[in-house]
Amino acid sequence: MLKKIFFLFITFLIIGLILDELSIAQISQKGPEKILIGSPASLTGMYAGFGQGQSWGAKAAVTDINKQGGVFVKEYGRKIPLEIIFLNTESDPGKAGALAEQLVVSHKVHFIVTGNEPPPMHNRAATVAARYNTVHLAHAAVLEPWLAMKQNASPPWRNTWAFGFSIAMGALPGDFRYQKPGYTILGTWLPVLESISDKTNKRVGVFATDEPDGRAWYALFPKALKEKGYTVIGIDEKLGLFPSETSDFSSIISKWKTENVEILWGNCPAPLFGALWRQSRALGFRPKTVFCGRAPANYIDVMSWGGDLPWGIGLEIKWSPLFTTHGFGDTTPKSLLERWTKETGQPLNDNIGLGYYVIQVLVDAIERAGSIQTDAVNKALSQTDLMTINSRVKFDERQFNLIPLSFGQWHKVSTPEKWSLKLVSTVHDFVKTEAPFIFPIPY
Repeated sequence: MLKKIFFLFITFLIIGLILDELSIAQISQKGPEKILIGSPASLTGMYAGFGQGQSWGAKAAVTDINKQGGVFVKEYGRKIPLEIIFLNTESDPGKAGALAEQLVVSHKVHFIVTGNEPPPMHNRAATVAARYNTVHLAHAAVLEPWLAMKQNASPPWRNTWAFGFSIAMGALPGDFRYQKPGYTILGTWLPVLESISDKTNKRVGVFATDEPDGRAWYALFPKALKEKGYTVIGIDEKLGLFPSETSDFSSIISKWKTENVEILWGNCPAPLFGALWRQSRALGFRPKTVFCGRAPANYIDVMSWGGDLPWGIGLEIKWSPLFTTHGFGDTTPKSLLERWTKETGQPLNDNIGLGYYVIQVLVDAIERAGSIQTDAVNKALSQTDLMTINSRVKFDERQFNLIPLSFGQWHKVSTPEKWSLKLVSTVHDFVKTEAPFIFPIPY
């Protein structure tokens, strides 16, 4: 009797295991209910202007593709909707890696996306992607500091595909962007500066924060400016290279003022430039023109400076609603901006376009791979050649896609927003200028 009971128990156990395996196989064949994307993003803190814009743009792209039923995955023979999960890094690079790991381990995301923020906000997520064999799309902003971090990465960042612009290196031979203007900061800023250089004394002050992103700009600007005949003040003593916790810029400003600097070029976070520029006014330092990366990129940041401090500040433009490009379905750059403004009440934040097109690239890669498996999607990404809402995307051997750049300035307008970032110079045929270059800065 005991033998019969034992035999029946073993029989039922085996049948249960078989049914369980069949159930798992059926689920595997069917695929996930949703394709999960995890995004550590700066939703608060000094990079909130970047994080809020790119996260909204990515979410808009997910909404658009889900209206079409989702992404077709050949392996499962059906369309699968996307879901994107954002976790707030609070603009802290130290939190980005832990949150990326949380997204992979706890939320079980299939992919990681990090939006247009300074390079140090991406490196820890890239390491997590390598450790957990997860595809990572990173809008890493600037090529040079990104490559400097990547070359020493352990484990290697083979699963990370980056987007952004170059300060000076530009595209590689054989790339459709090779030696074309409009894909580097120097190739975008210098022609604008040259157009008004005869109205200046060609004496330049260079500034940047002493961290990976800022140091890359500070290292490359002086040489390029000197080659064009400009006098760069105080570079041997590293004048203008300051720690991120700096609050008193008076010694730097006084030196620029004494040396009769009429041009400022630099890169730093918005709160630091706001303090530097406010103190410049107080000390009577009034250069004729200012070109600045990062700090003036977002409306909420320039508004925080107060007064007329944004007026005439120039910077690179990475995306514009004036582009003649397309998103999913009937979404255009213009309609995307209209959705953003209606939902948030804010004027243009170019990060909405940058967040959107990264999702376009991911969707395209999944569909061509016919799978959500890492190796298959990586292979598809390596073969990407796609027109997006931010123009053509094609990765080079550095796993980097260079984006087109134009030049803009903050203009004072009569609308309630008070300030509008206007495109004033471009070499690209898919966008046109909308306002004249402001020179000199009105004081």
